This record gives sequence, structure tokens and C-alpha cells, in this order.
Amino acid sequence: MWGEGMKVAILQIEGTNCEEESYRAFKHFTPDVEYVHLNLIKHGKRRLEDYDVLFIPGGFSAGDYVRAGAIFAARLKAIAWRELKRFVEEGKIIMGVCNGFQVLIELGLLPGVDGISEEPQAALMVNESNRFECRWTYLKKEGNTVFSRYSPELIALPVAHAEGRFITAPKMLERIEENGQVVFRYVSPQGEKAEYPWNPNGSLNNIAALINSYGNVLGIMPHPERAFYWYQHPDWTRKRREFGDGYYIFKSLIESFA
Repeated sequence: MWGEGMKVAILQIEGTNCEEESYRAFKHFTPDVEYVHLNLIKHGKRRLEDYDVLFIPGGFSAGDYVRAGAIFAARLKAIAWRELKRFVEEGKIIMGVCNGFQVLIELGLLPGVDGISEEPQAALMVNESNRFECRWTYLKKEGNTVFSRYSPELIALPVAHAEGRFITAPKMLERIEENGQVVFRYVSPQGEKAEYPWNPNGSLNNIAALINSYGNVLGIMPHPERAFYWYQHPDWTRKRREFGDGYYIFKSLIESFA
């Protein structure tokens, strides 16, 4: 296996979901994948330093009360903020999908234009449509990163969120673009600039996925774990493929580590 020797923690609290899909995606590449409830870290039963990858899945953590991801982020920060910062500074990998992206924004790990921030530098607001959006989207790759190296230029992934509209201050947005921190943007099926519904939430600059300035923390709103296998795609009976488009994001992460 490419990722042999890599230890992956899939972080859980009440309300997270997609853990099983995420577990299977990582398990395809590495045998050492583990569900880790936040309480195990709180009570010293698990240590972040023992893992190479921390994965924060989607869902509705703590019911998404206050704001999506806010309670999960506050609890994680209270329990293990020092260890989490060390995890990032040592170059280990953190990936947050959907609700996980919201947690990373709340923590201040993203956009992280100057490294780690003690306070949020951006927000994932309620969708412009003011409704929960559950649909397939098209994404265009922006350069090669740890998370996108093996991805095709145009991929299709599903979204399922009510709060996915990425916003930040104009100067921060400018810094993000200058640093090349955008990993994927929403586009039309033809790969052109997206308007609703292809940009399902109204994110600034059609941003669908971001990395930090170190290049080892990824937040992505669409779900790659829900498009890992070819039969998870809506056109699976018409277009046979070995794997789904989400596979290449996990492959990029694992092979970069290897």
C-alpha cells in the first residue's frame, strides 16, 4: 500500500457523518485508519501527535448550533489547541470536508495566509439561495498541491450544505489569491465561470477548496469521499470508470506523504 506507515485519525463528535465513506477511502491506501472521538483526546486515551493525518468529516456537529462547526471548533480548541498547532507546524496533514471545512475556518487554521491565526479570518455563511443545497457540482483544479496533484483538471463532486458561502475581507481575499491558496473553484459543466446553481452557495471567486499558506491544511466544501467509487457518480451506468473523481484527492494526499 502507498500509505503504509501513515496513521490516519478520523475525528468524531455527536452529529458528524460520512465517517464510514471517509474510512473506506483512506483504508484503500493505508491499513492504519482509526475513528477517534474527541472525548478520547480529552481524556488522554488518544494523542494527536501519534497520527500523521487528521481528517474532520462532514455532518452537523453538535447540531450546528450557534454556527456550523462553531461548537466542534471551540471544543477542539479548548482540549488540544497547543497540540493542534504543533501538528500543523510539523507539516502533518489536516483535511476538513464540508462541516470539517467550517471547523477549520472557525479554528483560524484556514485561510491561514500567515500561518496559524488565533481568530477566524473568514467565514462560511448561509448560502445565497437561503436554502440547503444538495447537488452535484463541477470543480476546476488550480495548480498542483499536496491534495490535487493527481486530480484531473475538471472533476465532479457532490455538495450538501446550508452554510457554504466563503466570504472574507477584500484584502484577505487578495492575499489568498496571491499566495495561490485556492485548490478548486466551482465552474460550469463546460469548465467556465460558475453562476448559481453551479456555484451552489455564492462563494467569493467561486472558491470551493482552500489550503493554508504552509500547504498542509485543506478545507473543501464538496464531498470527495462521496465520489470515491465510480458507482457513486450519477452517470455511472453511462460512463464506466475505475474510480470516482474524489479518489484522486485522496490519492494525491497519500502519495505526497509516501
